[in-house]
Amino acid sequence: MTSVLTTSDPHIGHSVVALDRGFSSTADHDDFFAQQWVESVRKKDSVWILGDLASSSPKPALELLAKLPGTKHLVAGNHDPVHPLYPDAHRHFRKYLEVFSSVQMAASRRIGDRTVVLSHLPYSGDGIDREDRYNQWRLRDEGLWLIHGHVHKAWKVNGRQVNAGFDAWQRPVSFDELGTFIDACETPELIGSRGPGPKNANSWTP
Repeated sequence: MTSVLTTSDPHIGHSVVALDRGFSSTADHDDFFAQQWVESVRKKDSVWILGDLASSSPKPALELLAKLPGTKHLVAGNHDPVHPLYPDAHRHFRKYLEVFSSVQMAASRRIGDRTVVLSHLPYSGDGIDREDRYNQWRLRDEGLWLIHGHVHKAWKVNGRQVNAGFDAWQRPVSFDELGTFIDACETPELIGSRGPGPKNANSWTP
């Protein structure tokens, strides 16, 4: 039996993120990411990475991912050079498609009996105490559950937004687990009472 999983914001090779996540070195951070991946993902599984694979040169991150099991799909984030916010994004697709089976800005998938949308950016919220950025690249909330990253916080749900970020789950999380999680959250009381996620105390910009 195969599984579909998702994660976001690995930021492989990013020293500031590694320190912010409590690691003493970038190498320790990246090794932990790879270990959590191997323990969660089997060869025939598929994984949707919801952006921000790295924060500088993507080459080391792509080389690491190529060694890890599973079929990979990328929903590009603001730190990925294939995102259309970069004028030369088209120049990078070839090297990304050597590792990823698909690269896109957003996607829709089925989790159980519901359609969900996948995006790096949440419908609203930026993870830090300031106005939302990248509004031209955000999906519009039409009532579907959104699986996203970007915010670098430990909270997992905000309204119909599920944070799939590595900071929240510490591993790739399966669609089956997310379906159960959404079922538990899907009450008018919970959806209506969720405010914005907590303010970000990180020292860097998502």
